[in-house]
Amino acid sequence: MKNLKFIVLGMLLLGGQTFAQLKPVQYKDGNQILNGFKITPIKKSIQKPGILILPAWRGIDKLSKDTADKLSKMGYYAFIADIYGEGNYPKDNNEAGNNAGFYKKNFEAYQKRISLALQQLIISGANPENIVVIGYCFGGTGAIEAARGHLNIKGVVSFHGGLGKDDLRSTEPITAKVLVCHGADDPYVPTEEILTFQKEMKDSKADWQMIYYANAVHSFTNPESGNDNSKGAAYNEKAAKRSFEHFKLFLNEVLKK
Repeated sequence: MKNLKFIVLGMLLLGGQTFAQLKPVQYKDGNQILNGFKITPIKKSIQKPGILILPAWRGIDKLSKDTADKLSKMGYYAFIADIYGEGNYPKDNNEAGNNAGFYKKNFEAYQKRISLALQQLIISGANPENIVVIGYCFGGTGAIEAARGHLNIKGVVSFHGGLGKDDLRSTEPITAKVLVCHGADDPYVPTEEILTFQKEMKDSKADWQMIYYANAVHSFTNPESGNDNSKGAAYNEKAAKRSFEHFKLFLNEVLKK
């Protein structure tokens, strides 16, 4: 009898793990094939909150997958966007820089890819009126672009993302709430860019926050970035944990559960 109980319990646990497992999703932008990942919450709620994850410049990585898994356990639908598309995945940092640079310059194309991924998050089960977009590094830039692009979202979170936009672009009202988690020593985001971004947020009448983390440089949330701050990009455990707590507070404020 005891053995039977253990077998049933094991089946339930395995079923829960399978239910929460990341699943590949193929979708398209015209003829371009895109390969994202979806995950459903372990415990569903009536409000069906959803979070779209925009990866860093190398594309879908362990950090974005780990984040999706965490969010599933917290009760959120999650979808990891594929921005570059099949056949365009960078083999090295040089290619990643070129790819990311293209979308930063051609922001409307970036916003479209984000919007297409957002549709996939909704198809997976998320409430279209209860969604937040988050991103890391290049993806953090994308999260800000989602707010600038007036996508139907409640908020955006940028982790060590680029904040700038072309000076020729107009500043329009931003309705999505904005949280920027920024390394205080990040060498890749100049002070002028930060000040210009903050002015943009004020001029756009946005509800925004920007939190600085001491001794943190670029990519501080990613354990695969090493621990050498002198390289400009490095993991900082304390900053990573603190920023995730701030992220959770933001979600509790912005999304209905």
